[in-house]
Parts: sequence; C-alpha cells; structure tokens
Amino acid sequence: MSWTLFATAIISAMLINNVILMQFLGICPFLGVSKRSSSAIGMSGAVLFVMVIASAVTYTIYDLVLHPFDIPYISTIAFILVIASLVQLVEIILKRYSKSLYKSLGIYLPLITTNCAILGVSEGNITNIWTANMPYWNGLGLAVATAVGTGLGFGLIIFAFSSIRERLDSSNVPKAWKGVPISLVVAGIMSLAFFGLVGVI
Repeated sequence: MSWTLFATAIISAMLINNVILMQFLGICPFLGVSKRSSSAIGMSGAVLFVMVIASAVTYTIYDLVLHPFDIPYISTIAFILVIASLVQLVEIILKRYSKSLYKSLGIYLPLITTNCAILGVSEGNITNIWTANMPYWNGLGLAVATAVGTGLGFGLIIFAFSSIRERLDSSNVPKAWKGVPISLVVAGIMSLAFFGLVGVI
C-alpha cells in the first residue's frame, strides 16, 4: 500500500469522517471525560491504543478464521471479546503505573469495551476494506491507517472540547445554560465546522 493512500486514510478518518462529530460514535466518553484536559488526553491515548490493536487483530481474525470457516455472523461477538481483552490490559497498566489517571478516568475506562467508536471502526474495516478484495497486507495496512486516523480524530476533538469546557466553567454563562446545555451547543458548532470539510478528500 502506498504512503499516499495510507496518509489519505489517516487524514480522512481524522478530519473529514471524524468519529465523534460526523459519525456520532463515542459520545459517552466525549461528554463524560471532557471536563478536564488531563482526563481527555489519558482517555484519548487509551482509545487510540485499543482502537489500533483491535483493528489489526479483528481484521486478521475475520480474514483468517471467520470467513474461511464460514462463521462471519459471530464477528460482533468475537470483536467485542478482543476489545474487552485489550481494555483489560490497558486498565491493568494504568492501575499499576498511573493511579491518578486511572482514578480520573473512573468508570469510563472499562466502558471503552462498549465504546461504539472502537467496535464501529472494526466493523467498518470489514464492510469498507475487506469486501474490496484487496491483498491481505494492503487491507490490514489500510485498516490500521483508518484506526490511527480515527483514534487521532477522537483525541483531537475530545481535547479541544475539554479545553473549551474548562474555559466555559469560568465564563459568565446564564444559569439555564450551565453544564450540559452549553456543552451540547458547543459540540453542535464544532460539528458544523467539521461538516465543512466533507468532500475535501
């Protein structure tokens, strides 16, 4: 696979087809962990790691196991098991080496297992890439590139959103708009801004 296609896949997944603002996946951690920038960065790193490894593993499992044995209907279950195992690994690492980040992420860390953004990327790789009948290594590379771009896009948006929310906390916002209402308005404006990138690539 050429580097141009690899870079295009990353940029497209990161900005044009952003998983949060354009596909509306991963909204739970987007709203729940974006109150502080430090938590947003930690969550972004965890999601990026799980998303990239999960995409590579699930693509390989589908290509080498599920399709040859004619059992693609269990793909969702298999993918969730892979994602859950990776999240458990991340949880163990954070609990051992970064207890402050582990505590700040709280319940949202194990919820990465059910983060529809990660499962959506894994399923999307099969629907959009594997069905194109390209050679295995090319397909795997493109799947990983898509996962990298999606993870970076997730991190970019959640960090930007957390920075805005921190500013809003010290701003003179009308009482009725404080908290979630003004956050949703900001998210809507960000989504409109990214919508302007549709069709660029």
